[in-house]
Amino acid sequence: MADPQEKWVSDDVRTYSYLLLYIALSSGQIFFNKWVLSSKEINFPYPLGLTLLHMIFSSILCFVLTKVLKIMKVEEGMTLDIYISSVIPIGAMFAMTLWLGNTAYLYISVSFAQMLKAIMPVAVFILGVAAGLEVMSCRMLLIMSIISFGVLVASYGEIDINWVGVVYQMGGVVGEALRLIFMEILVKRKGLKLNPISVMYYVSPCSALCLLIPWIFLEKPKMDEQRTWNFQPLILTLNSLCTFALNLSVFLVIQHTSALTIRVAGVVKDWVVVLLSALLFADTKLTLINLFGYAIAIAGVAAYNNHKLKKPTSRASSDESEPSQSIPLIQSSNSNE
Repeated sequence: MADPQEKWVSDDVRTYSYLLLYIALSSGQIFFNKWVLSSKEINFPYPLGLTLLHMIFSSILCFVLTKVLKIMKVEEGMTLDIYISSVIPIGAMFAMTLWLGNTAYLYISVSFAQMLKAIMPVAVFILGVAAGLEVMSCRMLLIMSIISFGVLVASYGEIDINWVGVVYQMGGVVGEALRLIFMEILVKRKGLKLNPISVMYYVSPCSALCLLIPWIFLEKPKMDEQRTWNFQPLILTLNSLCTFALNLSVFLVIQHTSALTIRVAGVVKDWVVVLLSALLFADTKLTLINLFGYAIAIAGVAAYNNHKLKKPTSRASSDESEPSQSIPLIQSSNSNE
């Protein structure tokens, strides 16, 4: 009979292994995307095309894993009405987030993009108040002010700021905030709870279609003109596979931990990305003002996470299974969680 203490140690090791895997894949995927898009590296400057490839790859793999091999299960309960009213808006916002977020990498550094993403709770809260999902309070107003001030200070400390990249990144933040709001409506108001593989199964094809249309008009003509169809298929396939592996690692983390753990791991990942980008990319020049502002913003994010997770017991279980709280699908391309 197994010793309970040995079992506890084994479970603890497994949990930390999943967390390290998630942080490594999440950080690595950001750098991998930047490497593929960079004109100095792989030189595939088509963020729409790259994101479209991710979604097609994810759609195919989800179908194979759930319907052909039947290794994973898709949650039941999806109806045409829910798909049209919820999944399509989620897929559209997901596509918008990935497209704009990846495009930002063409103009700004990875570290600065990560700093700007810290404003995400502010966008989610404001839109949540507008949708009737959040309640304005003095405490939340203070937390939002701290985050906003921190991001403002971090931006002030940026040496080579490119406002085009900032606009793209902020557009991606708004898209992600809208996606999270739609996800919350899907769970809380329509009562449909989906695991991560189910979300990917339903959302990926919709996102792919939403990306295909602008790609045909915006990037395909450029690819035809510049004859860049002979890209490196092995690199792009590996990039898409890493994206899918990232989402599966999130699935494992959620199964073995909690919403709080995934949020804390996300903060750790953000710092890893900011600091490593200074070592890996020549376009990253961190200043003390950058880091000071980002530290303030992260402190605000930590306060926000703590506030969101301090809820009545009756809502706690719902929040932990809630896709908007636990599935950083945006990491499929640029890790906005």
